[in-house]
Amino acid sequence: METPTRSKLLLKLFFSTLYLSTFTFGGGYVIVSLLKKKMVDEYHWIDEDEMLDLVAIAQSSPGAIAVNGAIVIGYKLAKLPGMIASVLGSILPPFVILSLVSMFYNAFQSNPFVQMMLAGMQSGVGAVIASVVYDMGRGVIKEKDWLCDIILVLAFAANYIFHVNVILIILACGLVGFLRTCIKKEKQEGVS
Repeated sequence: METPTRSKLLLKLFFSTLYLSTFTFGGGYVIVSLLKKKMVDEYHWIDEDEMLDLVAIAQSSPGAIAVNGAIVIGYKLAKLPGMIASVLGSILPPFVILSLVSMFYNAFQSNPFVQMMLAGMQSGVGAVIASVVYDMGRGVIKEKDWLCDIILVLAFAANYIFHVNVILIILACGLVGFLRTCIKKEKQEGVS
């Protein structure tokens, strides 16, 4: 694992999240895949399992997943300064872009070229979200943990087939994880 100096790490965190946030269209789930490629595959700062855990934390916390992801990754890598650097990098591009778009909203709204560009971007966003689902699901299945595999299938079915509220699914999965951890801890203490 590459360990740059603290100031270099903070600059890399800031510019990485700034770059990702500037060129990511389609919502927070799109940035998850790009964060993984940057932080796990390119910089090797965290491993894939940690990334899944951090994304789970970011997703289950209130707020935008892109900012939540920046918070947990920045804090994991460099505590409070890392969190500040990565959050600033994440929020500056949307702030600037949305400020500019709001100034010219009426012109954008009626422009057919802008409308066609946005329609094309929606298709690309769908493909990137499908890629994120595949990568995260593959990571869970790769662990070869039968309970996690069952939870994955049940959560997917509950949401897409039975239309159960996502909040209830997250709470139920969190409860199962908590109970499983408690049972494992009891067994380990009983063996000691």
